[in-house]
Amino acid sequence: MLSGGISSEREVSVQSGNQVYEALDKARYDITRYDPATDLGKLVADASGIDVAFIVLHGPYGEDGTVQGLLELLHIPYQGSGVLGSALAMDKWVSKRLYKEAGIPVPPFEVLMRGETCDAKSLAEKPGYPLIVKPRHGGSSIGTTVVLTPEELPGALDTAFEYGSHAIVEAYLEGLEITGGVLGNSDLQLLPIVEIIPESGYEFFDYEAKYKEGATREICPARISKALSDRAQSYAATAHKALCCHGYSRTDMIINDDTIYVFETNTIPGMTPVSLFPLAAKTAGISFSRLLDRLIELALEDSNDHSNKP
Repeated sequence: MLSGGISSEREVSVQSGNQVYEALDKARYDITRYDPATDLGKLVADASGIDVAFIVLHGPYGEDGTVQGLLELLHIPYQGSGVLGSALAMDKWVSKRLYKEAGIPVPPFEVLMRGETCDAKSLAEKPGYPLIVKPRHGGSSIGTTVVLTPEELPGALDTAFEYGSHAIVEAYLEGLEITGGVLGNSDLQLLPIVEIIPESGYEFFDYEAKYKEGATREICPARISKALSDRAQSYAATAHKALCCHGYSRTDMIINDDTIYVFETNTIPGMTPVSLFPLAAKTAGISFSRLLDRLIELALEDSNDHSNKP
């Protein structure tokens, strides 16, 4: 099992890894833990004796295809998306373009490069204030800021540029935040939609709202109409396919005036018993330990021809 790593989401990865380790059946699996921050040499040395890798890494250097590429070179099967799907989903600019090509609504957005001249007032026309500014790569809402006025934009961009050379500037939409999980390889199981309700003190589902105990209510199945639920599940499946995802994914969305907009797709969703993807699986009748077993089974399905994994 791989957890930890060197991204800004290391702490989340360590916590998830601890809980995945506890939930895995020790009578069924002989588990060795590796932290890519310190144990890559050991992983390479042990490769011939590893049947499957369970990746519990988030953010760059774990969820973006880099570790997946190493495992490909070592001929170690692993759960989840391959190099291409992982890289596409991590890149918010590319993923938004692929969503639009697949017919999925996305909030109006612009992409800005560090050092590029930016007319804060022109953004009042498109995407239009308030804005949400985020790094092009990364997850867990790290480096993300809500911007209410043009005067606040430079500081928000500086924060986003701490995590890369490009920033996504998109319209800040108010509405009901939801997320949809997909499980499977060629035969996809669409999990029940989860409703996300941050406490009133949070402007959006930010890092603290995601991980602070009691900061957010998650309700599954979401209290929305069947028509909206079906559409959200369809968008989750379409996003999964458009980004060449594999095994499982979780797509975050918002319902604004009965239109569902897609934000991003997570190729390694949070994997604690109370995380959003396991919550949806539990609602579908899949326990946390069974979910982990299923992900390992899906990884091994491809073990004879892992190079064809998207």
